[in-house]
Amino acid sequence: MLKLPPRVTDRAFDRLAEIAETAGGPQVLRVAVSGGGCSGFQYEITLDAPEDEDLVLKGKGQQVVIDPVSLPFLENAVIDFTEELIGARFVIENPNASSSCGCGISFSM
Repeated sequence: MLKLPPRVTDRAFDRLAEIAETAGGPQVLRVAVSGGGCSGFQYEITLDAPEDEDLVLKGKGQQVVIDPVSLPFLENAVIDFTEELIGARFVIENPNASSSCGCGISFSM
C-alpha cells in the first residue's frame, strides 16, 4: 500500500501550464518508471492522456499522472522542473533510489 504519494512542485505545474498555453490546450504530464537505463530503472516523462487506473496529481489547473505499476517506485518522490545551463527539464527527486546515473534519468533501488 502506498504510504506517501509523489508530490509535484509549483514550478513543475507552472511549466506544464506554459506548455499547455503554447500547445493551445491542456497537456497532461505522464511520469512512468520502466526497466532499463544504465542503473536498472529509468524515468519516462511524456505528454499523454490520463488512463482510468492512473493516480492523478492536480495543481494550478494542470495534471500529472502516474500509472499503478510505476507508483511504488515513486513513493514520496518530488516531481520538479529545473532550468540550468545545460538545459531545462522535468526532474524526479526520488528518496527510494539508492543510486542514479549522471543524467538523472536512470536509477537503481
